[in-house]
Amino acid sequence: MAGTVLDYAIIVVYFVAVLGFGSLFGRFTKSTRDFFFGGQRFSWWLVAFSCLATTVGSYSFYKYSAMAFTYGLSSSMTYLNDWFWMPLWMFFWLPILYYLRITSVPEYFDRRFGPASRLAAVIILLVFMVGYIGINLLTLAKCLNVLLGWDIYFAAALVALVTGIYVMAGGQTSVIMTDLLQGALLLAAGLAIVLLGFSALGDGQGLMEGAAHFWRQLPNGHRLPFADFNRPAEFNSVGIFWQDAFANGIAFYFVNQGVIMRYLSCPSVKEGRKTIIFVMFVLMPLAAVAVSGAGWIGKAMEQAGKLQAPADPDNVFVAVAAALCKPGVFGLVLAALTAALMSTVDTLINAVCAVFINDVYQPYLKKNAPDRHYLQAARWTSIITTLLSLAMVPLFARFKSLYVAHGTFTAAVTPPMGVALLLGVFWRRFTPKAAFWTMLGGALAVLASFVWPWLITPLAHGTPMFPEDSAAHPVYTSYTYIRALYAIVVSVVIGIAVTWFTRPRPFSEIEPLTWKGLAAARRIFKGGEPNLAPGRKAYAQLMVTDSSGDDSTVELDSSAVERLAARSGDIIYIRDRRWWLGGLRSITARLSEKTAPAGVCRLGRLLAKEGYLERTRRVILEKVI
Repeated sequence: MAGTVLDYAIIVVYFVAVLGFGSLFGRFTKSTRDFFFGGQRFSWWLVAFSCLATTVGSYSFYKYSAMAFTYGLSSSMTYLNDWFWMPLWMFFWLPILYYLRITSVPEYFDRRFGPASRLAAVIILLVFMVGYIGINLLTLAKCLNVLLGWDIYFAAALVALVTGIYVMAGGQTSVIMTDLLQGALLLAAGLAIVLLGFSALGDGQGLMEGAAHFWRQLPNGHRLPFADFNRPAEFNSVGIFWQDAFANGIAFYFVNQGVIMRYLSCPSVKEGRKTIIFVMFVLMPLAAVAVSGAGWIGKAMEQAGKLQAPADPDNVFVAVAAALCKPGVFGLVLAALTAALMSTVDTLINAVCAVFINDVYQPYLKKNAPDRHYLQAARWTSIITTLLSLAMVPLFARFKSLYVAHGTFTAAVTPPMGVALLLGVFWRRFTPKAAFWTMLGGALAVLASFVWPWLITPLAHGTPMFPEDSAAHPVYTSYTYIRALYAIVVSVVIGIAVTWFTRPRPFSEIEPLTWKGLAAARRIFKGGEPNLAPGRKAYAQLMVTDSSGDDSTVELDSSAVERLAARSGDIIYIRDRRWWLGGLRSITARLSEKTAPAGVCRLGRLLAKEGYLERTRRVILEKVI
């Protein structure tokens, strides 16, 4: 057992603190809009840290530390090679989702292609997210097994219980607020291990000397930013590109319901774009170092004779942390590992609830029920989702490593749906029948490749079908990563072929759902002609009225209206001036024709209550559209 009683006490306290902190925000959840999207009120910086915590799961520390220890700096290429998707996401996919108020990816498929494609998308997405939760539960279970000797399945059940409780209580609001804490902690812990490693390798001569010694100790192959092109089977550049940068990039930015719900928690498209820019260019490079650092440091320490490497590379993160950290600090690092797991699991549990309630329960099982009924159903769905994910843990536990389990799973499940979605957004002739057969045919082709792996060989770029030690790992599937390219190519071919033999929908019916229809989508969102004139922020004193008149609009004075470059009917975002609240106390409202006194923002009592805005507080005003 690694660690001391103090370390374990810190982990327990952290579990209790997160549970209490997350459950505390249940009071801000009074509707399904709150439960799934946090009321669309959160500031970009808060959503950015939440996205970081979602991206960096505990499996990230485990699997990337293992790859970093085994292969070196090339482990970072997974986190840094999917930037080319950002323009398509920022300028087309996010506006379509936001302006059309699409609550789930299957809902988009329904509007664009019809109910058959929606059902196919629901099945694929639920399988993907439930399996993803299962991988994360297995990761921390393995960690607790090493630390405490607990049975893996008992540990997984305990973590699932804690996470499920606070997601059930507070939904997206609890998830975002706890992820702020967890995102900062996991980033700090990962970077702290790198600095502690430099200090240990420098033998007290300073961090700069330690960094230089670290570089000298790394084997030559570990200093390269990319792995070998097509060798070995377990880790090669071409396979990682098609699996992580391409297929997983589509899955993460366009299909992953949990990530999409994060960005839809922003009050405007502009805030969502600021979020992705900060995540991509600031947080992701830091995260790449944080999740791989223990592996790089571990290899240098092993070469210097300062560390005995664990038999299982999956455990190198815990081994390096235990070697470098003093009692108490080690507990904080492991708490960060816990944070990484819980911040990914809570997102996905909430996302599964959104898909099930919006795409299965409400349209097919219980129509026209009160919103409070769907809120209660969502909370129970979070518990059921947790139990189903636990059932996936034994399956993933049979794989050689977490990296292989994750790569095999995502390469097999997500590409057909991702291809159908992108063709639907960027090719207006793409037909409903083509979308359905792209997903069904692509999924069947992937299943066939497990039975007849030679199907992938023409696209394999010379990568080995099996690793050299595959006989020792009977669950190791063929072509772990390059299967993603095979799935993409087959899905594209099916989509194009079926499209040319079937009839597309009239463009007038699908215009706002494609990249050419953003102007129409804006008009639908606003219910009139959008106001795109650039404006500036305005400041005012909040005045809450108790009148029984129109309670859906906001009244501003003429100077504030001029500063915002706004006009009657525009949508205005009103938030508490205290920036550290991150938009927790905020609301959007339409600008009234009436004028408020100078320096005053006049709002109805019910609207102020919905936004948790406090009387007499100073507020910041921004025009949304």
